[in-house]
Amino acid sequence: MVAFRRGVKIAIIGLGQVGASTAFAIMASGIASELVLIDINREKAEGEAMDLGDAAAFTKPINVYEGTYADCQGAQIVIFTAGANQKPGETRLDLMEKNVTILKQAMPQLVKYCEKSILIMVTNPVDVLTYIALKTSELPPNQVFGSGTVLDTSRFKAALAQHCQVDPRNVHTYIVGEHGDSEVALWSSANIAGVSLDDFFQLRGLAPLNREQLAEQVKTAAYEIIQRKGATYYAVALSIKRICEAVLRDENSILTVSGLVKGSYGIEDCCLSLPCIVNGLGRAETVVLPLSVEEEDALRRSAKLLKDIIKQAGF
Repeated sequence: MVAFRRGVKIAIIGLGQVGASTAFAIMASGIASELVLIDINREKAEGEAMDLGDAAAFTKPINVYEGTYADCQGAQIVIFTAGANQKPGETRLDLMEKNVTILKQAMPQLVKYCEKSILIMVTNPVDVLTYIALKTSELPPNQVFGSGTVLDTSRFKAALAQHCQVDPRNVHTYIVGEHGDSEVALWSSANIAGVSLDDFFQLRGLAPLNREQLAEQVKTAAYEIIQRKGATYYAVALSIKRICEAVLRDENSILTVSGLVKGSYGIEDCCLSLPCIVNGLGRAETVVLPLSVEEEDALRRSAKLLKDIIKQAGF
């Protein structure tokens, strides 16, 4: 059995619906013994800490409290969820200007107190903000990465599992590229328990799958949820918790986090999601999978879109 590190401290910056849900997921999972909650509205952060603290009898021992950037010092992981929410009809990239400003204001304090922490970016557009966080912090690329398409990949697996009538944990595939409208579904390597999709459909007597329709369903899932309830937060909170587990357990898990790409598939100086080994060092290594020609072309288009947006942000 792999033991957790003693005295694990996690800080969450931004206590909106995503940040608060992430705090709940982390507390319920028992992966940390200290949880610092930071928000520009200190009363909101204090209220969240009080609410979570009332559950102390139902969880593993954990100290949850409202704090400042100085309280991030010594945290193994800092999770950045601060920013404006995505509104109905608004794309993740539409959020850029507002959230880049928030990040620029926060980064000097983060660097001052969190030089050795793993920084997980969650605020959208996550790929753009991950790049800006990396460049402005000057921290090593393994320490600064985004939640990327970890959630999109889960959505993809869940949709395929429903069609194939199997446990989503037996579906193996990824969404790569932008966490957004240019994301790329990797159909060429998708399989169910090692069996290609076409072969599995034949074995089970399943109807053919409309791949384009399913990929569109995955891509627009957040928009559909936002239209109905105003925001998405439960699933992304669990995806962040999963990334934290991979780091704290030193798991060498392969997750599609967003980070700096330097040469893979001909892409340079851009943050986007690819399958990566995540362990105690953070985003340790990119796993370069064989892609179809169409997938590789789509990935490069996604990278170009992100690089253009990064330039618009002045980086």
